[in-house]
Amino acid sequence: MSGETDLIKLYSARILELAADIPHHGRLAAPDATVKRRAPLCGSTVTVDITCADGRITDYAAEVKACALGQAAASVVGAGIIGCDLPQVRAARDALRDMLKSDGPTPPAPFDGLEVLRPARDYKNRHASILLTLEATVEAMEEACARTSCA
Repeated sequence: MSGETDLIKLYSARILELAADIPHHGRLAAPDATVKRRAPLCGSTVTVDITCADGRITDYAAEVKACALGQAAASVVGAGIIGCDLPQVRAARDALRDMLKSDGPTPPAPFDGLEVLRPARDYKNRHASILLTLEATVEAMEEACARTSCA
C-alpha cells in the first residue's frame, strides 16, 4: 500500500465529521486563563480559554487552526472538557500521548472518543497537532489554579 493511500485512509469519515463540528469553538469574553500553543513542525495553533470554579472547568472555548486531525482532537476535547479537573485533563493528555507514541490505551472517558486518532500513531509529524488542545488546556488550568489554589 502506498504512503499516499495510507494517508487518505487516516482521514476517515469520522475524523472529518469531528473536524467539521468542534464544540465550544471560539473565545470566551472573560476567561480565567488563556493559553495559545503552536505545533512548530506544521504550524497548527490552538488558543484555549477557560473559566474555573472549585478546581473544575466551568466554561471553555478553543480557537483551532489546525489540520483535520488536530481539529478532530479539539472536537473530542471540547465535547467532554466542561466539569473536568486538572488531574483528569493531565491524565487525558498523558494517555493520548502514550496512545500515539507507544500504542498505549485509549484516554479515559470523557475523552475516549480520541480513539479515532489511533491510526495517526504511525504519523509522528501529526502528533504535535493532535496533542495541542489538551496541552493548552492543561497549561491554562495550571495557570488558573495557581491563582486560586485549586490544584
